Amino acid sequence: MLKVGLLGAGRIGRVHAQAISAHPQSRLCAISDALPEAAANLADAHDSVARSSDEIIADPDIDAILIATPTDTHSDLIEAATRAGKAVLCEKPVDLDLQRAMACQANVAGQGQPVMIGFNRRFDPSFSAMKAAANAGEIGKIEMLSITSFDPAPPPVSYIKVSGGLFRDMMIHDFDMANYLMGDVPTVITAVGSSIVDPEIGDAGDVDTAVVTMTYADGRIAVIKNSRRAAYGYDQRIEMLGSKGLLQAQNVLENTVVKSTADGVVGAKPTYFFLERYMPAYQAEWAAFVEATLSGSDVPVTLEDGVAALAMAEAATRSAWSGGSVRMDEILKPVAK
Repeated sequence: MLKVGLLGAGRIGRVHAQAISAHPQSRLCAISDALPEAAANLADAHDSVARSSDEIIADPDIDAILIATPTDTHSDLIEAATRAGKAVLCEKPVDLDLQRAMACQANVAGQGQPVMIGFNRRFDPSFSAMKAAANAGEIGKIEMLSITSFDPAPPPVSYIKVSGGLFRDMMIHDFDMANYLMGDVPTVITAVGSSIVDPEIGDAGDVDTAVVTMTYADGRIAVIKNSRRAAYGYDQRIEMLGSKGLLQAQNVLENTVVKSTADGVVGAKPTYFFLERYMPAYQAEWAAFVEATLSGSDVPVTLEDGVAALAMAEAATRSAWSGGSVRMDEILKPVAK
């Protein structure tokens, strides 16, 4: 049985609390939050107790720490938890600052504790099936990847101001997905972005609409498209073109009913947002962490993976503001696999 402490009782913390409580081999022992009432309420809902983060990390009876706190706390908490001998699952990104994330990676390397980064989309059943089919050679050599990721509506500008920007906050999932599917980190990143959804996002120094093109050492190409607004719902699609065919992962719809009449053919919209779309992926992610931790096997998404995705976000940010392409070896040589 894996005894778990959860740091963070906000929206994503509640998702993780549900996954921890539902798994037959994990027990949610304690919860902390900057708002004590939030921790207490979530603890009551899951037959747990509210404690401070320091108390949870120091408790020798707790085996693992799940970090779902604000991003600027992640590196410090990863380091503290691993020093205390805990296994760690930390929400993305590792940090908002690439140098701090790299330092965290170096500091944790000698602790001997597993650290997994929460790129839950790797565990989505459709994306996992796509990866398996590609690895099996079902469409030959992969030549091009296209990832579409549109949110239904932008977050509050107050969030935008502390998020680290679209590339670090939103597109970082897609950078990791590209690495997962292509099996490598690109050599060159070119990004364009603008603020056309909400002028206040631009005033806050961010973009809400962006396209990134990534080129690989062997000539393969990947394209990521992000928007903070899609009026029809949460748009999450992937296409992989290979020498022998095409793999596609389509949107998950609210239902599968299609109405065909003389007026046309109408189907349901995509599920509204990430909680509905990716709940099975969060559960599968937690199951993978529990299995790896209890068996002593390698975690499937490493701290190195987290730093690589953050380096790509840094490259995209620099490219978007400079108007030129950025080489990954200028950003982070150690993760250019």
